Amino acid sequence: MRRQDVHGNLEGIRDTVIDALAAMLDWEVNEDAYLPHDLCQYLARMTGVIRREIAIYMTRDGEIVDVMVGTDSDVELRDWRLRRNRNRLSGVRCIHTHPNGDGHLSDVDLSALRAFRYDAMTAVGCAGGEPTFVQTAFLTENLLVQMDEPVPWYRVPDRAWRTQILESDRLVGKDSEETDSGHERAVLMGIESEESLAELRRLAETAGAEIVGSFLQKKDRPDAALFIGRGRADELSRQCQALEADVCIFDEELTGIQMRNLEDLLRVKVVDRTTLILDIFAQRASSSEGKLQVELAQLSYQSTRLIGQGLVLSRLAGGIGTRGPGESQLEMNRRHIRGRMTELEARLKELEKQRSLRRKSRERNEVPVVALVGYTNAGKSTLLNRMTGADVYVQDQLFATLDAVGRRVADPGEVAYILVDTVGFIRKLPHTLVKAFRSTLEEAVQADVLVLVHDGSTPDMLGQRETVLQVLDELGATQQKRIEVINKCDLVPVRDGIRDAVMISAREGQNLAELKARIQECLRAQVISFSVFIPFDQYQKSGEVRAMGKVLSESYTDTGTWMQMEAAPEKCEEMESRLGLFIRPVGREEE
Repeated sequence: MRRQDVHGNLEGIRDTVIDALAAMLDWEVNEDAYLPHDLCQYLARMTGVIRREIAIYMTRDGEIVDVMVGTDSDVELRDWRLRRNRNRLSGVRCIHTHPNGDGHLSDVDLSALRAFRYDAMTAVGCAGGEPTFVQTAFLTENLLVQMDEPVPWYRVPDRAWRTQILESDRLVGKDSEETDSGHERAVLMGIESEESLAELRRLAETAGAEIVGSFLQKKDRPDAALFIGRGRADELSRQCQALEADVCIFDEELTGIQMRNLEDLLRVKVVDRTTLILDIFAQRASSSEGKLQVELAQLSYQSTRLIGQGLVLSRLAGGIGTRGPGESQLEMNRRHIRGRMTELEARLKELEKQRSLRRKSRERNEVPVVALVGYTNAGKSTLLNRMTGADVYVQDQLFATLDAVGRRVADPGEVAYILVDTVGFIRKLPHTLVKAFRSTLEEAVQADVLVLVHDGSTPDMLGQRETVLQVLDELGATQQKRIEVINKCDLVPVRDGIRDAVMISAREGQNLAELKARIQECLRAQVISFSVFIPFDQYQKSGEVRAMGKVLSESYTDTGTWMQMEAAPEKCEEMESRLGLFIRPVGREEE
């Protein structure tokens, strides 16, 4: 039980009754309801037991965030705000009981409504442990009070009162000089290193958060319930309150139970690193495939964290496909998510078929692929634009582009190829993202040459390189030729650390000629020129030969056909060993 969240005049109240009051903090209130009948009856029954006023504070999502006990004639009303803008409504409504059976609001109630900018102020008359009448008041323009007539407790107009809260919020904030910045105030919490925490700051800023504090606690073994331990969590709660934070972002992956426990204790929204990255991907996804991949990754991650997320689950299922009145909310959400994931996977498979067809078309035309891979924000998109004249979105942000973009590079006298920009990698890349974006990341797996782009301006370049190599190994992209590139050399002096790396500045166009020469060198090394002789009595092999490489020209003799070709060395060896055909280097006289 969350007994520590029951406040006020608790003297003389038995522990079992306090536990019963604390149970309301876990009450599942549908966000479409204002005051459910069962909750109203429970409040009246508890009021009859202790013969004192009880006040509860409820958010617009239907979460009860506080329980306050008063005397037989009044209860202390608290300044409970979910918003920093003190000229807007608080985001919390106050519902309290009157043990004398009178459901009318008092002048003190209306004063508190104005002072604390509650969403609404509600009084519930109670007599003999049963509710009688309910009255509610709202704020309007110039902080005038709109007070409805008392209604029987079982006729509370849920929809009308919920709608009035939104209208009151609009009217109260209409003439306000103070406006919200639109950015959530975020506190960062890490347990690994300052470097990882600095990267979390960049992620949070990319997502649009305003960082107001960051803290690091070295911890080898995370706490099962609160991740950082009870003592540190209590301290973090005070720090979040002092900094007026809206959200606390953890630099690790949290379980559903840990996230719920931390939100209960910190009194702010809690987000882990994976959720933050998924949120950025959701903002950045522009293509239909990218949006499907992000949604699949979000649902896959969410499906393993349903237990422990409590009241927020009522927002997911929406009453879709319920099996019966006895089904739990958890089961409804599991089935809803599974159904949506199946639908997304089917649609992505169709898009993957289209991608495979395009890839086969490139292979038939013998157009090699060069893929730009690297840590996020290393400058891959800028390099693509500089080398191809493309207009891919470029910004100094993490994960500025998500979709694989390919452009043809055809310099006179050189081997033409497709240059592909892939999604950036990052430490602790969520496995759900790797799985969902596998079809996109396979551009790197299928490429003929990999250009590994590293950010030379960051002190942790080698650590980022190690992350890139690990992700490539996980994807199975280990056989291709690789070119190491250190970008942003205009920002820092030439640095060592990667053998044979090409030093460039994609933004300024420095040293790109050397990079292009290295790419051409790799591409030429992958094909050799030769002539193959196919006798007329073995002409059935010609179709198989054509599929192994590119035919440049054909000439005919009395006994067969000479084909001048370009193909990979292993294909040449296969023609000679398996097909038994005669091969000779280009330039020798025909025999």
